[in-house]
Amino acid sequence: MTGANGVGKTNLLEALHVGSQGFSPRTRAEPRLVRFGEQAARVRLTGQEARTPFETEVDLAPAAAKRIKLNGALLSGGDELRLRLSALVFTPDRLAVVKGGPLVRRAYLDRMLGRLFPARARLPSDYGRALAQRNAALRRVRAQESSFEVVGPWTEQVAKLGDDLDRARADLVSALAPGFADHADALGLPAADISYPAQGLSVHELEARFARDLERGTTGAGPHLRDAGITAGDRDLRAFGSQGEQRTAVLALVLAEAEQLAERRGEPPLLLLDDVFSELDSARAAALVMRLPEGGQTLVTATEPTTVLEPDLLVAVTPGEARAA
Repeated sequence: MTGANGVGKTNLLEALHVGSQGFSPRTRAEPRLVRFGEQAARVRLTGQEARTPFETEVDLAPAAAKRIKLNGALLSGGDELRLRLSALVFTPDRLAVVKGGPLVRRAYLDRMLGRLFPARARLPSDYGRALAQRNAALRRVRAQESSFEVVGPWTEQVAKLGDDLDRARADLVSALAPGFADHADALGLPAADISYPAQGLSVHELEARFARDLERGTTGAGPHLRDAGITAGDRDLRAFGSQGEQRTAVLALVLAEAEQLAERRGEPPLLLLDDVFSELDSARAAALVMRLPEGGQTLVTATEPTTVLEPDLLVAVTPGEARAA
């Protein structure tokens, strides 16, 4: 999709993501998705998944709960929609996966975990709830409002779920790493690697640091404090990567995940790539196009037509309209 800045290219990609995944990739403040002066917004999307037609509706209103329908049936939430439809997005904001702090990378891995390993999708939220309960119990004991015994059951839960989550993330990264390195190399970033050492978590480890945790009122060990490494050679790309290298790394991650999703689901996900060519030379732009999943659908935005895309595939975007160029 091509068009001048500000005509709505990114808004169109955002709408496609909302319609297929139930949330915006740009903001968690969903009232911002409603047009100024309007009371509500609706995204309706039709398409095919595994050759089966579908229609989704996502209704957003500042004063009401979000409503998501698939083929006319009301869903319990976005998680249920994402189990049925797969879509991946790249926006310039996603560079935070590489250049941001550990929290961003943990959240990114946990969302990916739900897409690639649906049976383990609840691990991050289950662990988060158990962790919050243990921390609350520690603070009650510290305030002499409860006895030490109240912490024990939550210690066991945090250890079990934390160990499971840590190993699930390590399995995820192990599955992604070969494809990530291959795609990054093709895009001009050699010797790229993503790593996540599984340290595990045990009751013994938590009990050994109980006094420190009690003093601070928070749990000081577990996967909520881990980080993934994204490197090129011996360089940590967060600290020593250029913006172009960081962009390439995120693109390689998206392509590696798309590859894994296609293998597991039998069909590539919808790819939504916003402004991906702006920092790629012509050779690397062509390499990116060659790396897009076969048999899938990809939408790419650019301010100007590019020679690496076939002219009959171009869509011109103007305010309020998208049509064949």
